[in-house]
Amino acid sequence: MEWMLMPLRRYAEFSGRSRRKEYWMFTLFIVLVATVCIALMFAGGFSTMMALDAGEVGGSPGPLFWVGMVPFALFMLAIIIPSIAVGVRRFHDRDMSGWWYLGFIVLGAIPYIGILASIASFVIMVLPGTPGSNRFGPDPKDPASAEVFA
Repeated sequence: MEWMLMPLRRYAEFSGRSRRKEYWMFTLFIVLVATVCIALMFAGGFSTMMALDAGEVGGSPGPLFWVGMVPFALFMLAIIIPSIAVGVRRFHDRDMSGWWYLGFIVLGAIPYIGILASIASFVIMVLPGTPGSNRFGPDPKDPASAEVFA
């Protein structure tokens, strides 16, 4: 759980490096929270709308839909900055500038090229960081280095 919440403690810290474990555990945390909220939205919203007869039009979601929707929206707004920050730090761990992250986001918006950019970004996030210190700081895997998370 410590690795899942570390990017929230380093909320808007764009300098330094982040291990793969920190990035992927934070991603898992986001997926788990989103799954719970979306499950509540499906249980409360779509069950009401599916119960309508074929001739009826409309229908409003139930209260359980809003119990899932409001926390989901607030959570997604709250993690925008830490998600970008941990992604930039992950690029730093590969000894790449954080501006590459923006480049992949922009390329991701272009049809067909976006698929290739997403695959390339995924591969970069999966690859291990450069061993030892690089221009962005000390190796976060080095236990002898106390200033990594200072």
